[in-house]
Parts: sequence; C-alpha cells; structure tokens
Amino acid sequence: MLDYLGLEADLGEEERLIRDTARDFVDSEVRGDIGQHWLDGTFPTDLIPKMGELGFYAPNLAGYGSPNVSETAYGLLMQELEAADSGLRSMASVQGALVMYPIHAFGSEDQKERWLPDLGAGDAVGCFGLTEPEHGSNPSAMETHAVKEGDEYVLNGSKTWITNSPIADVAVVWAKDRSADGNPVRGFLVETDTDGVTTNKIDEKLSLRASITGEIALQNAHVPEDAVLPGVEGMKGPLSCLTQARYGIAWGAVGAARDCFETARQYATDREQFGGPIGRFQLQQQKLAEMATQITTAQLLAYRLADLKERGDLRPQHVSMAKRNNVRMAREQAPVAREMLGGNGIVADHSPMRHMANMETVYTYEGTHDIHTLILGEDLTGIPAYE
Repeated sequence: MLDYLGLEADLGEEERLIRDTARDFVDSEVRGDIGQHWLDGTFPTDLIPKMGELGFYAPNLAGYGSPNVSETAYGLLMQELEAADSGLRSMASVQGALVMYPIHAFGSEDQKERWLPDLGAGDAVGCFGLTEPEHGSNPSAMETHAVKEGDEYVLNGSKTWITNSPIADVAVVWAKDRSADGNPVRGFLVETDTDGVTTNKIDEKLSLRASITGEIALQNAHVPEDAVLPGVEGMKGPLSCLTQARYGIAWGAVGAARDCFETARQYATDREQFGGPIGRFQLQQQKLAEMATQITTAQLLAYRLADLKERGDLRPQHVSMAKRNNVRMAREQAPVAREMLGGNGIVADHSPMRHMANMETVYTYEGTHDIHTLILGEDLTGIPAYE
C-alpha cells in the first residue's frame, strides 16, 4: 500500500494491529460484495455486529468497553474502512464520533452504562440528528424544539440526511429547549420506537449508495427528562461531535484515494497495449506520480492532526483544513484513476468510479468545502464572512 515517506514505520504495535485487523476485515468481508451493495443501494448490515466484535466503534474512547487506543490508531481504522467504501466508514464514524462520543462526553452515568456497551458492540445502532430540511450549513437556526411538560419533554421537528436513521435504535437529536431561558440547544437521546418518531429512508441517491440514509420526524414525541444529555448546552455540543467525525473523515478520504491509486497502479502494470504494459508510457507515469504526491501530502496532514489531537492541541480549524484538503484531494484524484482504467473504469468491478461518486457526498457533508473555507478564512483574518 502507498506509504511513500514510510510514515507507517513509526507506528506502535497496537497501531499496526488495528491497521492490519481493519485491512484484513475489508479484504475478507467487504471487498467482494461492496460493489453490488453500492449498485443495489443497500448497506451490508450483517457487518455491524462483526465490526463491533473487532472494536471498530469509538475505540479511542476510554471505559464502558472502549479500549482508549491512540488517535493515530483510530485514524488508521477510518482510513482502512473508507478504502473499502465511504459508506462503511460513515457507519462506523457516525456510531462512534457522533453517537458514542456525545454520550461519553456529555451523558449521565446511567446514559453511559445504558448505551455505550451496546453501541460499542454493535448490538445497538445510533444516529445523529442535526441537519434539517431548511437548515444545513447554519444548524444554529434549527427549528426542531423541545418543551418540558411535567417530567417529560415533547419534541417536534424534522431532521434529514441522517446516516443510519432507518436502522437506528437511538438518535442523538439536537433541539432548542423552549422551556429554558434563551432557548438553548440541547441533546436528547430519543429511542426510535418512541411514539411520534418516524425514520423514513431516503432512496435514489447517486452517491454514497452503500449507506443507509434517512430522516427523523418528530411529532409530539414524548421522552423522559433523563433523556437529556446533562453535560452540555448550546452549539458547542453538536459542533464538538462534528469535530470528532471530521477528524475521521480527513483520514478516511486518504484511504479512498489510496485505494484508487492502488487500483490504477495495478491496472497500469497488468494492462498491455501496443506491445507492453500501459504503465510504461509517460502519460500514465505522470498521473501516478501526481496521485502519489497528493495522497502523501494528505497523509502528512492526517498524521500531524493525530499528534495534535493526542496532546490536546487540536483546534476545530485544524480539522477544517484537513477535511477540506483531504476530501478535495480524493475528489480530484479518483477521476484520474478512473480515467486510467479506460472503459473498464466505469463498471462496479473496479472501485475508482464508486469512490468518485461517494466523494461528492463526503465533499458536502459535515461541513461543505465552502463552509470549511470560510471557517479557515475567519481564523486567518478574524472576520466572519457568514455573519
């Protein structure tokens, strides 16, 4: 696998084990069928408990069954899962960074004990409800709200583009608490079998097809008072979760691009035209050289992010830079790999066109490319462009 600067030579034993476990899992359990799942618009749900058994959900958390592995190890895991398909990494990323993380960081002891072991094992599935039909890049304008009635809250509103929602057991729903001064945003653990909760699937996607995406509709959904995440109020809650998930995306995009590169390199050495492998031609070598350079640059950014995160110096703006750069890189390099495969590049037997389509979603979700540009612009100038 492409590691041109030998970055993996510095990995510890645990990090190598996690990398190899994830890579073996992808090779033995995922690669053979993921193309068909993408064509069918389905997610291989049989893999959910298997990934749980292997500890793929939030292994960088501590306690409640999570082993507290290094941030590099977690990044490598996301990289290997997305090398198979963005839908696989998305499932694990949502489960870990967007559901388990907020429960771990902001939940009560009862909430942690109730949900974290089951979510970590893959015995329960979670989803994260922030984006709304009319509020994507500006989530603070959300209309979903909660009103306290006795010892319950009544939730109303709708969320959309929610990974895992049609198969989720619990949703972390962010809503404005109209019962409190200032209507602060609060997180609610909403079990999806609650009366008034529906989670319809979104069909006919042309990207990220091997992922289950849906909605969360809340119509007078009553949840107990202890469903509230007690440890946070305001947009700090959901935004801190997104920082965790975007960190994984920055690593995952490298995996998708690397898989495109490896597929193209293998094809260039195997495919013969005009009396020899097409990899001997300067045009093909230039494409491979540029792909390798761009992937390696993104790898360096991801590894640096891990170092900053490990020592507590990582800022959300750092993650914005990495998410923005690495996803753009993968989005630009996947078509190059597809092109190198010629006509064979448009069939599901080869991954680059699938990665190419998936990157359109990854480029957009959890902060669009343009929004991350503006986040960096504000950090560099001190002037917010979106206010």
